[in-house]
Amino acid sequence: MTHLYSLSEVRVTEPTVLAIGVFDGVHVGHQALLKDMVRYSIKHSCPSVVVTYYPSPSVVLGKHDDVSYINHPDEKAMLLEELGIDFVVTIEFNRNLANVTPENYMLQLKNQLKFKHLWCSDNFAFGNNREGNIDWLKDNSGRFGFHVMVTNPVYDSGSIISSSRVRNHIVFGEVREASLCLGRPLRIPGVVIKGLGRGNIIGYPTANLSIWKNRAYPSKGVYLAYAIVDDIRYPAVVNVGTRPTFDDKSNRTVIEAHLIDYSDNLYNKEIVLEFVERLRDERKFDNVDNLVSQINRDILAAKSRLLK
Repeated sequence: MTHLYSLSEVRVTEPTVLAIGVFDGVHVGHQALLKDMVRYSIKHSCPSVVVTYYPSPSVVLGKHDDVSYINHPDEKAMLLEELGIDFVVTIEFNRNLANVTPENYMLQLKNQLKFKHLWCSDNFAFGNNREGNIDWLKDNSGRFGFHVMVTNPVYDSGSIISSSRVRNHIVFGEVREASLCLGRPLRIPGVVIKGLGRGNIIGYPTANLSIWKNRAYPSKGVYLAYAIVDDIRYPAVVNVGTRPTFDDKSNRTVIEAHLIDYSDNLYNKEIVLEFVERLRDERKFDNVDNLVSQINRDILAAKSRLLK
């Protein structure tokens, strides 16, 4: 797979198939569309291309002041590669791009990508004021020389699986539900940074994670997870919160993980937390002894549910 950052970098000499969208999370709805495109790509021996955007158009267009992302653009490209996509083009979304007419944007895409089939969902739209919707594409596909392939949304529990739904599950701490929508465990990578060392003092060292500032992460609470270190998975108890028992004056949310049966130094290592389920709320204990007793119970729960 080739990951590029502008249309001008793409070099293709044969017709391609194309999908356009933000694809944040590459959830099961995205996967259904993209797997269909990849099957066609393989059958007809033509490269598959995904054009995606960062930052989110909803931020640039002022629909939201801020949007957290399920995946970093580089992670998203790797997920698309796993689906068999040949070219991923991550384009900076800005006001200039938002103001391009559907006709002009389609000409740019056709000239650069030579696509013959365009895969999209039934609510897809692009171009100035989102004028390039499905009806526009169907009305104009003939003159631009491509076929429109519309895929149906994927439902779970009666609701459409969407990126916004996945983000809501994450921020409400519903990590199991988020994972079901993603079709894989919710994973949050980070680099272990030096903390205050309180975990070592009470006998349960934790790895404090520095994560991408724009990432969606679970709400305050204690979670069962696996921590992946050097491609090895360790059961872990993860706390997301402000550590109220210690009266941390900063009130800054910290993500810290205690890895069960791991004793090596983790500082500056890159690890991935693979969330399994929410165990309980974060709470303030009257004293450290009560906190330690609860941590013991949390670790027992992790061992019984994660060690198989």
